[in-house]
Amino acid sequence: MCFPALLVDTRSLPVKVHRSVNASDPHVSAFAEIFGDPPADYAVPVDWAAVESWLGTSLPADYKAIAAAYGPLDIGAWLWLHTPCVNRGWFDYGAWIQQTRRDAPGVLPFGATRTADTLYWDTTASDDPDQWPVVMHCQDDENAGRDPWRRFTTPLVPTLAGLVADGMRPVAARSGMHTDLERTPWTPPPRRPEPTPQQRTALATGSGLETLIALVPAPETPALGKHNWDWLYERLGTRLPGEYVRLMERYGAGSWCGWLRFNIPFGEDRYALAPWAEWYAETYQGQRAEFPEYHPLAVHPESGGFLPFANSIDGDQLCWLTEGATPDDWPLIVVPRHADQGPPLNTDLTKTLLEWLRGRFATEGLPPLGRRDEDPLDYIAFEPHDAAAAADDH
Repeated sequence: MCFPALLVDTRSLPVKVHRSVNASDPHVSAFAEIFGDPPADYAVPVDWAAVESWLGTSLPADYKAIAAAYGPLDIGAWLWLHTPCVNRGWFDYGAWIQQTRRDAPGVLPFGATRTADTLYWDTTASDDPDQWPVVMHCQDDENAGRDPWRRFTTPLVPTLAGLVADGMRPVAARSGMHTDLERTPWTPPPRRPEPTPQQRTALATGSGLETLIALVPAPETPALGKHNWDWLYERLGTRLPGEYVRLMERYGAGSWCGWLRFNIPFGEDRYALAPWAEWYAETYQGQRAEFPEYHPLAVHPESGGFLPFANSIDGDQLCWLTEGATPDDWPLIVVPRHADQGPPLNTDLTKTLLEWLRGRFATEGLPPLGRRDEDPLDYIAFEPHDAAAAADDH
């Protein structure tokens, strides 16, 4: 169910009417009538001019008034109302907005639920933000193959009132995000630079490492770790493909599009390339012994076994199959976490990256990065691993 609150028999709930002590703002008063007065301690300060400039649009007045008075909220023990703030390690408003507003054309997110649903305004419905209706993406419906979008016809406060009428508890409390917030206004991240002509050309045509660098500029200093290639080869018991070496010497460790992470090659931390490959090999062998039908591959250092060198945020592994006359002959293969094992890829590493970034290639573990109506240059990126932290691996 998209709305677990709808299962509640509202006749069993006590009638609870709040009287707001803040009558100066009609939006705060309307919200407080349902959910209670704002807390006595400070709310999270917000520089709305900076937020709206970064978003490229004004925001609804009811949302701004409630966010300013209450801060981030946990409503009905089910719905989180997000506000511009950062709780390090848990929530970053800027990163959340950048990722989530790409879910459908014209939506702007403002909240989420404990059942993995996301609430948005439909900004295409009106030129007046105060008239934007709420829409919600229901994850359970998407998982079941149903239309995942629930379309309300009302703005924020009337929508919340309707949810309470349908059974959501009429309570609101500061969300867990408020436990470790800075008491200064949230600072918007830098705007993404406009694509260059070179990037436009590289998006459309070309091959090889130089085309990849033209498409996604490499960092000035690649994060590699404190050792060297000879150390890594000795640790692994094998040399590695020259194409990978050249790629890493330009980009180093880091994350492609927030999805595909290349491990530190010269590190000893458990997430560095060699320790991770050793741990994953042992884990895979144990799973293969118990469920061989789902784990059909040999794993390095077994003959022809796969050797992981990158992984997705969902636990998929990008690997080489160590078969062929030299490491340069090794094919790529993805070991997916949530799907049956597929065949080796028929493209090399650089071409696989290029075509995936361009939106021309996808497979289990390397899903499409954007929608067909999106410009890949609006979201493709490489985020380097912190070089200082990499050098300190031990």
